[in-house]
Formats: sequence, C-alpha cells, structure tokens
Amino acid sequence: QVQLVESGGGLVQPGGSLRLSCAASGSGFSFNTMAWYRRGPDKEREWVATIASAGTTYYESSVRGRFAISRDNAKNTVYLQMNSLKPEDTAVYYCHSDKYWGQGTQVIVSS
Repeated sequence: QVQLVESGGGLVQPGGSLRLSCAASGSGFSFNTMAWYRRGPDKEREWVATIASAGTTYYESSVRGRFAISRDNAKNTVYLQMNSLKPEDTAVYYCHSDKYWGQGTQVIVSS
C-alpha cells in the first residue's frame, strides 16, 4: 500500500521559515513527479509546487522566490522549504504524486 506522509508543519511568525517533508513508501510506487498542494481556510485546494523526476521545478506565482521544492531520491522524500512566510500561506499542505495524497500537515503563519 502506497503512503505519503507529511511532516514539519507548525506555527510560525510572519517572515519566518518552515521545512515540510513528505516521505513516500509502498510497493509499486514510482518516485517520479512529486507535488505540494495546500488548502487554506475557506479556500479550494490549490497547487503550490512540482518537482519532476529529473529535478525540474515549477512554482505557483505567489510562492515563487520564497518556496523551494527539492527531493532526495535515495530516501524517497520530497521537501518544501518555505521562507518569508505570510499569513496568507496559512493552510494544510498536502503531498501528491500520481493518484496518491498524503494526510496533510498544518501550517499557521501568525503573530
């Protein structure tokens, strides 16, 4: 059974940083293109960033320059480094690949 397990969320002040992790496991799972999504309070889920198997990255415009997605293929883990966080970044962040979703990790940006 494939599992995507996120971690690293929490409460941070505006301007602060957090690093999210997503560990993938399970038979039959190919650690290919990985993505992060988020769902803010009273908002639809939205795409945040994607990293292809070869390392090419893509970002939603509001996070470009502040967030960085990376991967460690040896550990089947993808990361999201979030810097210069803003209150509007408050959301549950989800890891996604193929048809699989993680359970989400909560990020709250507040003073």
